[in-house]
Amino acid sequence: MNRRHFFNGAALTAVAAASVSRVAMAALPEPVIMSGADTAPPLVPSSGRPYNPVVTLNGWTLPWRMNNGVKEFHLVAEPVVREMTPGFKAHMWGYNGQSPGPTIEVVEGDRVRVFVTNKLPEHTSVHWHGQRLPSGMDGVSGLNQPAIPVGKTFVYEFMARRPGTFMYHPHADEMTQMAMGMMGFWVTHPKGKHPLIDEVDRDFVFLLNAYDIDPGTMTPKIMTMTDFNLWSWNSRIFPGIDTLNVRLGDKVRIRIGNLTMTNHPIHLHGHEFKVTGSDGGPWPMAARAPEVTTDVAVGQMRQLDFLADEEGDWAFHCHKSHHTMNAMGHAIPTTIGVDHRGLVKKLQKVMPDYMMMGERGMADMGEMEMQIPENTAPMMTGTGPYGGVEMGGMFSILKVRKNQKPGDYKDPGWYKQPAGTQAYEWTGALPDPARMKASSTAMPATAGPGTEVQIRKPMGNMAH
Repeated sequence: MNRRHFFNGAALTAVAAASVSRVAMAALPEPVIMSGADTAPPLVPSSGRPYNPVVTLNGWTLPWRMNNGVKEFHLVAEPVVREMTPGFKAHMWGYNGQSPGPTIEVVEGDRVRVFVTNKLPEHTSVHWHGQRLPSGMDGVSGLNQPAIPVGKTFVYEFMARRPGTFMYHPHADEMTQMAMGMMGFWVTHPKGKHPLIDEVDRDFVFLLNAYDIDPGTMTPKIMTMTDFNLWSWNSRIFPGIDTLNVRLGDKVRIRIGNLTMTNHPIHLHGHEFKVTGSDGGPWPMAARAPEVTTDVAVGQMRQLDFLADEEGDWAFHCHKSHHTMNAMGHAIPTTIGVDHRGLVKKLQKVMPDYMMMGERGMADMGEMEMQIPENTAPMMTGTGPYGGVEMGGMFSILKVRKNQKPGDYKDPGWYKQPAGTQAYEWTGALPDPARMKASSTAMPATAGPGTEVQIRKPMGNMAH
């Protein structure tokens, strides 16, 4: 991070969604820029009211400065290069060096002032998704405010009126700018003990996003509406998504926001959770029930709470199977069961790099060392302690350990299964399979009456 002189600066005059003068610019908080893609440790508040900070998966929290009782942040909308997984980078648009942008954390009742500098090649705005605020601060260009021109800085100022899980994104050329990765998380913590918000030991946040990036290229195709080939969490794809590392017995919260073009059934192995809140606020107790999968629809936020009481490595992923894959080709035909013998050698005479896919299924793809274009993520990748995980996209691992220290978010490595607690190969005798016999009480098929089809050529307007 570049934090030089960050906490210096003079008092500012509030400017409601308007251009900032050069004199005011001299007093702006210096923007903090992050270039790495690792999960940053929680940012413990050094000023303002205390709160339990969140951890942004493969991201970070934006620092602020206090100015006469107001929390001041500085967002820079700009083109960025995001490493989606080691060896694969994408040209995106984001904030402060990354896509998604940094998480903003405040406390209920905080007066917040956000400076937004536009370094994009076109105008932009920022919508504070789910917030209660004055209409002029809502960030819909043309409706609530003029769009922020290239090179200009606007100011948004409002009070964080209610605690909850929110996000921010443009409301100017939204199709392009969000397809290019412009979005970020916002968390408003309760100002005190809340009857519907439990205190937790670990609080993770991430956004769901999707891109269509052709193999060998670096820029998302913004006109894609359905056929995305990269499904990501915080613009990272497995195995580039960090694991969620917790201590056995921790109370854990995971906050998820969906800014893709489809819904995502998020599934956690080994535990049950309750959906305790959304961008509408904390849910009443009567609306909560144990779940292992919850659907997060487009534009929604979901807050999941659970007790990490089962030690081990537990998969955590979207349950749409194609969303746990990378760089798929939608036009590849299914060739399972097709006899390919002798065909590959003939084809390789004219295409030396040709490889046959899908004869026995797609698991072989995880082990193939086939040549792929530069800057392309393999479709199925990731290796665990027992071989290929054969996943990509929206997939990570919840790692629960009894010896993980409080506040320690380091990866503890792979879980060692205790003796007698792991599936194993059976080498003994196998009984003959029992076959079900047809039941004599099954409903017999009966022939129905014959049906005569009459065809009539339409004449005139057919009484319309």
